[in-house]
Amino acid sequence: MLVLISYDVNTQTAAGKKRLRKVAKECQNYGRRVQNSVFECIMDTAKARVVKEILLKIIDIEKDSLRFYYLGDKYKNKVEHYGIKESYDLNETLLV
Repeated sequence: MLVLISYDVNTQTAAGKKRLRKVAKECQNYGRRVQNSVFECIMDTAKARVVKEILLKIIDIEKDSLRFYYLGDKYKNKVEHYGIKESYDLNETLLV
């Protein structure tokens, strides 16, 4: 299923900046950055739970925000994109 992960980490302190880097790095392990603090991830329910637990251990629940949007398997008709950073099919092979 497609899971959209978005976050807003308070970076007014050095600890906040460190949390931001950790959250971004962890999200990069599971999906594609589509905006500064937004990632599209293809994963099953079990993997989504694991990722959520990892991210919840990183953020400060009193200062930061973390959101998960579960768009399911039929997400293609739920996502529209305009502008730069052309999208690609997340299920197809990506050659680098």
